[in-house]
Amino acid sequence: MQRDLVVRAQRGDLDAFSSLTAGTTDRLFGAARLILRDDEQAADAVQDALLQAWLDVRGLRDPDRFDAWLHRLLVRACADQGRASRRRRAEVTNVAVDPASPSDDAASVDSRDELERAFLHLSVEHRAVLVLVHYVGMTAPEAARALGVPPGTVYSRLHYATRQMRDVLGSEASSALAEAGR
Repeated sequence: MQRDLVVRAQRGDLDAFSSLTAGTTDRLFGAARLILRDDEQAADAVQDALLQAWLDVRGLRDPDRFDAWLHRLLVRACADQGRASRRRRAEVTNVAVDPASPSDDAASVDSRDELERAFLHLSVEHRAVLVLVHYVGMTAPEAARALGVPPGTVYSRLHYATRQMRDVLGSEASSALAEAGR
């Protein structure tokens, strides 16, 4: 069924493309939100990826690989959004931003907040790999095809992203213990 919709979309059938992408929008937004950590940027990235998909669907060689191809477009759009965001932040100088932390003392909220802060220390490429493998549920070779990189690169990025998350979480825990000892 999906293959038929892809073939029809490749022939210029907008209804087929709409049907094809209608069920994926929420999943794409969820992945983009995890990568970019911002709802507006995620929505923009999804929109950019879907627009690019419509413009380039005729060039898709294997209609059975539509989902992986669409995820690759999404990750590229997220990277573009991330670069644009960094440029905007670099233009703003002497502005201190103190992100609000939840006042709830529940352990799960604290853990989620710590993970969020650690996740923000990762590059977009490392976030993308973590999201595709752990959130979307792709295998490393599937994520490699979606990202257009060798599987070894995915394994490497997973390794370094996990290690960096552990380092950040460990340093935050040490800081909290030191502060509590005062």
